[in-house]
Amino acid sequence: MAARRTVKVGEWVEVRPLTDIMKTLDDNCAFDGMPFLPEMVRYVGHRFQIVKSAHKTCDPTGASDLRRIPDAVHLETRCDGSAHGGCEARCLLFWKNAWLKPVDGPQVDDKPPLSPQDDDLEKLEAATRYTTDFGEVRYRCQATEVVAASNKLPVSDMRQYVEDVSTGNVQGSQLLIEMVRLYANAAIGKALRSVGIGGARVDVAKPAGAPTRQPATLDLQPGELVQIRPAEEILATLDERLKNRGLTLELEMLRHCGRIYRVLARVTRLIDEKSGKMINLTSDCVILDGVSCRGLDNRQRAFCPRGALFYWREAWLKRAGIPDGSGKS
Repeated sequence: MAARRTVKVGEWVEVRPLTDIMKTLDDNCAFDGMPFLPEMVRYVGHRFQIVKSAHKTCDPTGASDLRRIPDAVHLETRCDGSAHGGCEARCLLFWKNAWLKPVDGPQVDDKPPLSPQDDDLEKLEAATRYTTDFGEVRYRCQATEVVAASNKLPVSDMRQYVEDVSTGNVQGSQLLIEMVRLYANAAIGKALRSVGIGGARVDVAKPAGAPTRQPATLDLQPGELVQIRPAEEILATLDERLKNRGLTLELEMLRHCGRIYRVLARVTRLIDEKSGKMINLTSDCVILDGVSCRGLDNRQRAFCPRGALFYWREAWLKRAGIPDGSGKS
């Protein structure tokens, strides 16, 4: 097993052979509670640069805030859901250091990785799901197992922010600017609430019972260019909980207002990270290329490196360069 070491953003690593990785896994095909997924097998033998230290993460189940994960990193690799019922969340994968080895740089030859053994693939596939006593299929993935693979990390533990900077996840100047903003907003919000004004969010507020506007759906397709609507137009589509038909607008998403992005995919099915159930979405939902969470504007998830893709209602977008009400180009 690889020795524990401190890793930094930009370092090169190579994914170890699957036979070596399988030796680190328990009966649930997990190491320290973190599953190795069948979707990760295609990366075996390939080299990547570390894009983030995964020393902490938000809790996707919503049961807590930040979680501490030992000896893990993120590479530029996302789960394609192929072994998990076609889940379309495209989660950034966690890689335990034991599954990687440090190297000096990118691939220098075209030598193909060893083909995985059928027995190993069958074990990994079998660990992705289970059947309840009521005959319902539930899924296991890295997102559903975050709590099992981590420990609670208090927001007040300042050591996490030191590690954010020392690993290269965040520049020191950016951390200082964002922390001042986060704590200033929290203080202002507390002062307003003490006199009966405002809700939990200072930057965005909407009174209960206010009407919501629902622009016509756009039937956006992958590859189309869209512009994110102004904040006031997005707010008009939300209820007092900042939701549109159950989908929450994350405050950080408003940083992208006015910018143009390409539609990466439509999202129609997701694994519920708390229960493991597959959810079939009945309302429009898209993800945009290059728009992921950076752990900003939320003190309870400050600088989370998980890089979850934001989910967008079409009501929050418009086709780039096409006036509202116009047809599709």
